[in-house]
Formats: sequence, C-alpha cells, structure tokens
Amino acid sequence: MKWLAVGALSAAAFGVQAEVSQVRAWAAACANCHGTMGKAEAGMESLAGKDKDELLQKMMDFKTGKKPATIMHQLSKGYSDEQLQQLAAYFSALKK
Repeated sequence: MKWLAVGALSAAAFGVQAEVSQVRAWAAACANCHGTMGKAEAGMESLAGKDKDELLQKMMDFKTGKKPATIMHQLSKGYSDEQLQQLAAYFSALKK
C-alpha cells in the first residue's frame, strides 16, 4: 500500500511539472515582443510581476476584439481561456 501511495504522489508531481513546462513553452512565444522572462525592452510592455487579473483581462480583451492590437488579437485567439489564465498566473509570479 505504501508503494502505491508513493507511486501516486510521483505521478502527481510529474503531472504538475509537465503542466509548468507547458506553460513555460506557451510563455516563450511571448518573448519576441515582451522579452525573456516577461521583461521587455523599451517600447514594449513588460509582463513580469504584473497583476494576474489585469493581465488576464487584457488578454481576454484582445481575444474578444475589445482591445485593438496589431497582432495580439490573433495570438490570443490561439489559446483557451484556461490557458490564458495559466499564462497570466505565470507572468504575474515572475519578478519585475
């Protein structure tokens, strides 16, 4: 029984790590404009350390077309609402 519990915990830990790796892969696509680790160059918006709810609202506004953009409206439509929530949480957890 003890080995079964250890196996279940290991599988859960692997699942969490896989999820974190997936979110990092999605976030890497943002680096072209918003910089590595969410720290943009002058002229672009840095995402690191921003309020999670604010980031999510901006991404949702791009996705719905409420907020005008050159490319963000197209990019944001490629993610589910849950994926955008995960991205917002990821960037908000990074240090400014």
